[in-house]
Amino acid sequence: MSLTGERKADFSDIYAQPDPRAYVSTLERFEYQIPQRATPIFREVIGAARPGRVLDVCCSYGINSALLKSAQDPREVLTRYTDPSAARWSAAELAAADREEFTGDLDVVGLDVSEPAIAYGREAGLLTDGWAENLETTDPSPELVKGIADTGLIISTGGVGYVGLPTFERLLGAIDRPHELWLAIFVLRVFDYSDIAGLLADHDLVTERLPGTFPQRRFADTTEQQAAVHDVERQGLDPEGLEAAGWYHAHCYLTRPRNAEAPLTTT
Repeated sequence: MSLTGERKADFSDIYAQPDPRAYVSTLERFEYQIPQRATPIFREVIGAARPGRVLDVCCSYGINSALLKSAQDPREVLTRYTDPSAARWSAAELAAADREEFTGDLDVVGLDVSEPAIAYGREAGLLTDGWAENLETTDPSPELVKGIADTGLIISTGGVGYVGLPTFERLLGAIDRPHELWLAIFVLRVFDYSDIAGLLADHDLVTERLPGTFPQRRFADTTEQQAAVHDVERQGLDPEGLEAAGWYHAHCYLTRPRNAEAPLTTT
């Protein structure tokens, strides 16, 4: 039996704030870094796929979009939310500053269950559009279906586990040309991705796992760590030096159309 779902630290309150400051400052304490590590891979996939519209699943406040739109080192981009000077700003002022800072033509839309996070991402211009919907339990709204119809790339940094096969089934059912879709999905090693990969194969898409692992964050406590070690071993993986050393680690799964060449040299 999987233990992570019931023993993973609950950070739900940081997704219910009017802006990303609590989100970034809280997760910083645990050295959360998967979006920054994902950024160069996402950029390489975007360069190969030329996707037009990018859909970020479990996008929170639009953090992946901020990293992709910034010319700064990804390790430095989010410090704007923890800088003491930003504490004086209202959420609206912070959003206005983000709108000026994060510019460019990249068309990123977002899906998340948090209405405040989606609202901020849209107001700050991090998301071209966004929808606070739970596709694990409910069919997508007409607005969401229309908004993601021409999606060419789906990205996610840690959403799998919170969402699973039902969400991806509904997304692929709403996208106009699912057989031309690219995906770059980071999945914690405690979770099984095979059912989603199978769904993608049914749409004539090829999924490959990149070499190595990507640290996500430190565990919040020993209970969380013990559950992760149990679940990684349950997947037939070795936690030594990874989860056993105190960190969640993720695999990156790249999915492409069958007739497209794999673009990545990044490892």
